[in-house]
Amino acid sequence: MTSGVVDAQAIDLRAVQCQVDAVLADFLAEKTRAAAGRGHPPEVVQTVRDFLAAGGKRIRALLCVVGWYAAGGDGDAKAVLRVAASLELFVAFALIHDDIMDDSASRRGRPAVHRVMRARLGEDERAERLGAGGALLVGNLALMWAQELLHTARLEPGQLRRVHELYDAMLEEVMYGQYLDVMGTGRGADDVEAALRIIRYKTATATIERPLQLGAAVAGTGEATMDVFTRLGLPLGEAFQLRDDLLDVFGSPNGACAPGLSDLREGKRTVLLALGLQRADQVQRERLGRLVGRADLGECEAAEARTILQVTGAREQTERMIASRYEQVLRVLDGAGFPRAADGALRGLAVTATRYTS
Repeated sequence: MTSGVVDAQAIDLRAVQCQVDAVLADFLAEKTRAAAGRGHPPEVVQTVRDFLAAGGKRIRALLCVVGWYAAGGDGDAKAVLRVAASLELFVAFALIHDDIMDDSASRRGRPAVHRVMRARLGEDERAERLGAGGALLVGNLALMWAQELLHTARLEPGQLRRVHELYDAMLEEVMYGQYLDVMGTGRGADDVEAALRIIRYKTATATIERPLQLGAAVAGTGEATMDVFTRLGLPLGEAFQLRDDLLDVFGSPNGACAPGLSDLREGKRTVLLALGLQRADQVQRERLGRLVGRADLGECEAAEARTILQVTGAREQTERMIASRYEQVLRVLDGAGFPRAADGALRGLAVTATRYTS
């Protein structure tokens, strides 16, 4: 498979996404055949396939391929496309597990995997526990398959070693970030730096920095490019998560993304909430404390919490933080000297990550 997605002017990100999806489809089709031949439950592969088909912008996979181009990759893109596709299975693992820990009702407009598993068990009194266990195992398989797909990229020994070092670092960082998120919920909720630390571990590295570096590693680049991707990836990853937190609470101005309840019900330790608590007066702070983290929070109470986050300036300050990080990314790109096509793609993805609407 040759790239077919780049010229001197632009990288066709839609074509990249289609190629990544084709790699995933072929890989999961083989898993379906293998499961049938061995008598394994067919619904496991189908659950992973359904999860991947439910949406997602494939931003990590796209960044991986763009990182390859930025680092001088050209010619046959088969190897980097397989590394990029493995990232989507990695993301499936991480999100399935995240939804179990948060007991989220939905993901990408569909019931969360553990809720699907629970429903399959009907009236069994153990349905909740067993459904979570089933989803945990599906997530584990997604991670195993991500690693398996990575091994099929047929990289040279030096490239393979570097790719696995980065992949292992990404996995470790996500685990530490998730641990901080789980164990920190409800404690020190007004600590902005603690909330940013969770973002850096859980989101910024795995969403932006490591995918870019993985693509660069496939291209065989040196440490100077890796450093540029760190300086670019961390602020962009933070901005991406800050935007996501705003969307979850307030939705998008154009209505493409409706305001949600999940972060407020979970008491998620976000920068937005930390800023609201810091800026609130005593009455507002006490009210937020009673509202946020309630599993039965309704739309009326959520609207009250949103109003407090608005009038305290927490929403506006979060927007400013996103804007400042976006400007930081542009400054890094201005000095990076990447090929024109890669530079243009990175600037476009920076807009997507910081200003997306759904």
